[in-house]
Amino acid sequence: MTEFEGIAPAIAEALAKRGYNTLTPVQKAMLDPALDGADALVSAQTGSGKTVAFGLALAPTLLGTARQFGTPEAPLALVIAPTRELALQVKRELEWLYEIAGATIASCVGGMDIRSERRALERGAHIVVGTPGRLCDHIRRDSLDISALRAVVLDEADEMLDLGFREDLEFILEASPAERRTLMFSATVPRSIATLAKNYQRDAVRIGVASEQKQHGDIEYRSLLVAPSDRENAIINVLRYYEARNAIVFCSTRAAVNHLTARFNNRGFSVVALSGELSQNERTHALQAMRDGRARVCIATDVAARGIDLPGLELVIHADLPTNPETLLHRSGRTGRAGQKGVSALIVPVNQRRKAERLLDGARITAAWAKPPSAEDVTSRDDERLIADAAFDEALRDDEQAIVEALIARHGAEKLAAAFVRQFRSRRSAPEELSEVSLADDRKKGRRDGPAFTGDDAPAPRADFTDGQWVSLSVGRKQNAEPRWLIPMLCRHGKLTKRDIGAIRMQPEETYVELTAEGAERFLSAIGPNRTLEKGIRVKSLPGAPNVSQPRQDKPDFAKSRPRSAEATSERSHKDFEPKRKFERKPSLTQDAHTEKRDDKPWTKKKGKPDAKKTGGSFKPKAKRNNAKNRQA
Repeated sequence: MTEFEGIAPAIAEALAKRGYNTLTPVQKAMLDPALDGADALVSAQTGSGKTVAFGLALAPTLLGTARQFGTPEAPLALVIAPTRELALQVKRELEWLYEIAGATIASCVGGMDIRSERRALERGAHIVVGTPGRLCDHIRRDSLDISALRAVVLDEADEMLDLGFREDLEFILEASPAERRTLMFSATVPRSIATLAKNYQRDAVRIGVASEQKQHGDIEYRSLLVAPSDRENAIINVLRYYEARNAIVFCSTRAAVNHLTARFNNRGFSVVALSGELSQNERTHALQAMRDGRARVCIATDVAARGIDLPGLELVIHADLPTNPETLLHRSGRTGRAGQKGVSALIVPVNQRRKAERLLDGARITAAWAKPPSAEDVTSRDDERLIADAAFDEALRDDEQAIVEALIARHGAEKLAAAFVRQFRSRRSAPEELSEVSLADDRKKGRRDGPAFTGDDAPAPRADFTDGQWVSLSVGRKQNAEPRWLIPMLCRHGKLTKRDIGAIRMQPEETYVELTAEGAERFLSAIGPNRTLEKGIRVKSLPGAPNVSQPRQDKPDFAKSRPRSAEATSERSHKDFEPKRKFERKPSLTQDAHTEKRDDKPWTKKKGKPDAKKTGGSFKPKAKRNNAKNRQA
């Protein structure tokens, strides 16, 4: 219990109940007697236990010598966080930390019902946790009384300034009592944070805890070089290879989040989305689904890069490269927390390799450059998991004995094992085949970034289909058929590889696929006599190559246009290209001199009879402005 010396008894009891044996460096630093009652500017990385740290630091200021809090009235402490998720997470942490001390904690965050928050504040609270904008709203509406504040905590202060909350923070701090205690926690301390501390803190103690490298020592960084067209397929293979209990895929835009969420749902992954366009209720349900195991993959924008703590998060994938080293660190900091190991994988298209290197250098991170897991790597990893499955270690139960003996007697051990393997694989999304890329950096040879294919790493050309066999699929362009989902479907149901598939010819209502002779036999045998694939797609074997010479009916027929050779075009006079006149030139109504001057451009008589009053008895065309001949006349 020496770790808990100097901690208020109720807080120490809550730590022991929670299972704390040791404290993190930042938590120990906040228990320094020199900090008693003093302001502090703390620099510590995400995942270092900052919430419990400032909870420990606040206890002497709020409780004094008392064991428990009294009746809740005006708040004694205010905790400000940049995002709704982080604010609600801080509230949950403080609730168990101050549970035995009897603290009442209220939240004020954007997106929640402001009327419910107002009623909670009217009932009284010892600690209020909120986001800057909503706290300002309550203060201006007189529903939040901060006249009795003893302490203010700014969590992730650098992020709040980056998000544009400077004016809100200054308003809150200026409205707070001058004798308050102010604690600022920030991952980095740029000039803007130092200025804020100078203006609103009194003789603040500067505390720097643990280097970035140490904080991220439990994270394995991997930079996976891919062809630009294989970015999404590489993410699928990474998810399949690691089979993490929880994983986050970070995207740069909401549109990218929606796209990947839809695609991964179609591929059988249990996915939730997290972005700024979702309501607070939707975001809360998404995080809860990750916590209770209903979802295993979260597709998110950088709104989830800070403060989100998901237990068992083992994998972070950067689908889009972060914009700066700080974002890279905060994204990756979602894993490798509390002594657990994690993987942070950057999906790096070959044309963005230099940008990825600059990000890693700026974050002082050394990443292993590698290729993403291939389809064979994923399958091999699945086989290892299957062989090591804990189900094989369980003893045969009495109620299973009869059915096991009956299955063995009827099918034999080999067929039973094959059925088990097929069932195991059918529950998992099929891996994707990826294009080969070179890991060698050839920028010294005059290129800025490594090419997609170099030297011996280039894929071998596909063998010619001299004896290929054609099949027909009852789906075409009108049904939004695309090779990117047709090919995986054929491989999945027909035991094919991409090497077995040749030309694909799409028609409005039908698609023709060329297969090798061996592949066609294997494919037709695998799909069975019904000849039906998923989504009701019917398969028909063709006796020969299909006749697709007829022009498409859904597009204009350009085949009949006469081709022109370069020679014929050069020999033809420019007169041959003059358009034919649509109308014969009308005879002039008068013998006026204007008629002779306008022979170079025909004109036609207007409808109706000309007005003799306006034309002086004859109809004359209006002379063209800026005409050189008219000026000479």
